Amino acid sequence: MASSICALSPSVRLHVTKTSLVAPLPLYHRSKCEMSRRSFAVKGIVASGASVMASTLTAEAAESSSQGFERLAYKPEGYNYWTWRDHKIHYVVQGEGSPIVLIHGFGASAFHWRYNIPELAKKHKVYALDLLGFGWSDKALIEYDAMVWRDQVVDFVKEIVKEPAVLVGNSLGGFTALVAATGVPELVNGVVLLNSAGQFGDGNKEQKTSEETPLQKFFLKPLKEVFQRVVLGFLFWQAKQPARILSVLKSVYINSSNVDDYLVESITRPAEDPNAGEVYYRLMTRFMMNQSKYTLDAVLSELSCPLLLLWGDLDPWVGPAKANRIKEFYPKTTLVNLQAGHCPHDEVPEHVNKALLDWLTTLTPETTLQTV
Repeated sequence: MASSICALSPSVRLHVTKTSLVAPLPLYHRSKCEMSRRSFAVKGIVASGASVMASTLTAEAAESSSQGFERLAYKPEGYNYWTWRDHKIHYVVQGEGSPIVLIHGFGASAFHWRYNIPELAKKHKVYALDLLGFGWSDKALIEYDAMVWRDQVVDFVKEIVKEPAVLVGNSLGGFTALVAATGVPELVNGVVLLNSAGQFGDGNKEQKTSEETPLQKFFLKPLKEVFQRVVLGFLFWQAKQPARILSVLKSVYINSSNVDDYLVESITRPAEDPNAGEVYYRLMTRFMMNQSKYTLDAVLSELSCPLLLLWGDLDPWVGPAKANRIKEFYPKTTLVNLQAGHCPHDEVPEHVNKALLDWLTTLTPETTLQTV
């Protein structure tokens, strides 16, 4: 998150100014269904790890923000936990009705949907989960890959939701929603992307692989890993400094009025987990540097359900050109342009909630899962 910053995923080359909006600007509707990797890596974790106090945050079922929006109460201990592949997975659930699953971005957590869960839960059963390696979920020491998060979301729908759902994702969570939907179309009624991660493939680019020489294998490769650990270790330490966190968050939110103690704490607290530094290293070296395996065009070619794009047009990482290209590529797309940055759901939640709820009324629900 920049608060996902908001997010990440294979083929995920994410792209999240600081200006001030006096008030949220209106949305513009259109019908129909890359930030540099290094820049994302640094800023994404910057917004994802640090230490700030949260003793003043309440732990009631819901509360109101300074702007009057109903907000999910912050709970330092988290809400609910589910065991998946021997790992503890955190999730929030509220409301009744047809299900929606909210998936956060890189470095964020279920708490990033603080202004969406209470409102959406008035008409739907809303779930928000923390991806493995992020938020209140375990910081597992595994080899991270888009398919890990895909499998997590698919199993979550099967075991916890237990009926087809609409998947909603920001940044990394957006790409995760897409790959999950293509893997098990019978479990997904629709997909919603908010400034999603992922990149279109380069058809002219050929993948070249060559066998490692003894010099590369026994000297250069180990030396490179040592260097990476030193550099990334410093970056992770720097990312945990409160001043740095606030700076990045304010650069990602065009209207920074929602950059508050709640947001900062929900991003920085997980970085204090014992394995957080190692997870960051693995994400940066094994995942972020190998994103060409999965591309948006390949995934969209397999998608069959309706797609909604809720796009922050002022996002310096993932601008409107990407949303337009997705819409051109996939005919079942509806595009809603928002005057916001990389995390429109937290910056202009009233617009995101309304657009999402309106679109949900156009969907035809699938039948409940027969086997779980």
